[in-house]
Amino acid sequence: MKKLRVNLKENSYDIFIEKGLFQKLGKLLKERISSKKVAVVTDENLNSIYGKEIKEILEKSRYEVELIVVEPGEKSKSLSTLEMVYGRLCTFQMTRSDLIIAFGGGVVGDLGGFAAATYLRGIPYVQVPTSLLSQIDSSVGGKVAVDLPYGKNLVGNFYQPKAVFIDPEVLKTLKHKFLVDGMGEVIKTGCIKSSSLVDELISYDDYNELLENIEDIIYQCCDIKRSVVEVDERDTGERMKLNFGHTIGHAIEKYFNYESYTHGEAVAMGLVEITRRSEAMSITKKGTVENLEKLLSKYELPYKMPEMNRKEMIKAVTLDKKNIKENLNLILIKEFGQSIIKKVKLEDIGDYI
Repeated sequence: MKKLRVNLKENSYDIFIEKGLFQKLGKLLKERISSKKVAVVTDENLNSIYGKEIKEILEKSRYEVELIVVEPGEKSKSLSTLEMVYGRLCTFQMTRSDLIIAFGGGVVGDLGGFAAATYLRGIPYVQVPTSLLSQIDSSVGGKVAVDLPYGKNLVGNFYQPKAVFIDPEVLKTLKHKFLVDGMGEVIKTGCIKSSSLVDELISYDDYNELLENIEDIIYQCCDIKRSVVEVDERDTGERMKLNFGHTIGHAIEKYFNYESYTHGEAVAMGLVEITRRSEAMSITKKGTVENLEKLLSKYELPYKMPEMNRKEMIKAVTLDKKNIKENLNLILIKEFGQSIIKKVKLEDIGDYI
């Protein structure tokens, strides 16, 4: 079993990565967390595959278990869905000594984590991420949130889990498009912090070879995320680099009402668009955009910007939560593995988009 320690003083926790870990979940929890009741927040797709099994696994370890099932997709990261979750926690009579498990992808992780952060002013929770995107990124670092009609993650908190349990085997039950979606964040991670990871991704022949090495890929990405979170838990400096491609990516998602592109696809287009501009400004090493486009294409991710009303897109970008007073912090790369934070005045944002 691979293990990483996220060192955040009293909020420290471990990340466990192992194929087949899902079957040991009850035992691993009992060894680390003392609670009587467990509320599992998951979505309909996962519930149809794993709902009965996860309930049995936890009940074998003598937990009282409540499954709280939401609709799949970004629209479940809403105040109305959150209210439903609160209601189920109330009827299950959860206390501060009980536990929430966020069992799913990024949406479930954000929703379940935010419910844990706010219900009874905070109860323990763990992340059991099931998509590549959530395994390598969103489950680590304690960012939890729901969306508003004005944008993504506008109501949220920093609330660290008690542990993160990652089983790469569950990726086999997902449709291929979800693997592609996660690769947007994997490639982003290499771009900002690890040229060796980028080289590794370039070296693989196809997705079959990638999956043969997926445990190591997940470990590398989590290790990078861990190192950034440890020095900047509250996202005021170094952690901002994880937002590379996201300012434009979030604008694309919102523009198309979260229906036309997945998060990873939108981020992929954001990576290329921002890098195209920074390369033209001689901030980024010449040829980086071409190599980035080849890498994204290899993993079936889009890199050409869709047709969008430019004024509406810039408006969406300026509403981004990374907006600080009259400035916006943009993440740029000098070359693969080297990233910088560029403070840009809002009136100059059109130069970068």
